Amino acid sequence: MIRIQKVIADAGISSRRAAEQLLLQGRIIVNGQVVSELGTKVDPDRDHIRVDGKLIPNSQPKVYMMLHKPQGCVSTLHDPEGRKTIKDFFRTSSLRLYPVGRLDFNTEGLILLTNDGDFAARLLHPRFHVPRTYVAKISGTLTDQSIAQLKNGVMLDGEMTAPCRINKLKKLATNSWLEITLYEGRKRQIRRMMETVGCSVIRLKRIGFGSLRIGTLAPGQSRPLEHEELTQLRTSMEGTKKRSRPSDTH
Repeated sequence: MIRIQKVIADAGISSRRAAEQLLLQGRIIVNGQVVSELGTKVDPDRDHIRVDGKLIPNSQPKVYMMLHKPQGCVSTLHDPEGRKTIKDFFRTSSLRLYPVGRLDFNTEGLILLTNDGDFAARLLHPRFHVPRTYVAKISGTLTDQSIAQLKNGVMLDGEMTAPCRINKLKKLATNSWLEITLYEGRKRQIRRMMETVGCSVIRLKRIGFGSLRIGTLAPGQSRPLEHEELTQLRTSMEGTKKRSRPSDTH
């Protein structure tokens, strides 16, 4: 028996947190009866589960997609302002895919989408420290002192950012290109970090998520993850989990 929130998330209907609200609102029916208790457990292979009248299939294939999100697009499935969303790139799919994290409206690059709620939650959980790698065009030039400051952490919202990696790629007369790898995900983090050292971001592109790389995927294009990519991503998370465990020695 499995908690019904997990079943709903695995079916790609909503996140677990959103599923709790569906329960409390009486929008879930199991075997003809409305259920509203958060601890409700079901057998997804035997029970008939409906959300807003729609039957959840007993099994749904797990899908893992990579999208090159273009600029001028929000990384959500719906936007109250009517802007273009990542859902517009998957209108032909019959499966409901959800983004793993977000990219800013003006940030382009690699974003993952899946209907595997557990997998997405693990990728975003702080204990796994899944790296996100970006290429950034910065106005002005950064001194070695500023780069060291950014690498070690700066204060945002009253809390220091985690250490990160920064490599210089190119220096021009009025701006610089950097490769930046973060191990945490805060809202507009790179743009705000640069503001603390007096610089602004002109262009920002995510080129890597964990062991994945965007490669030659063009803006607006998507593709499924290859088996080897998915295996490597899962293996890297397990390795990070083991390394982060406290030592048994005293």
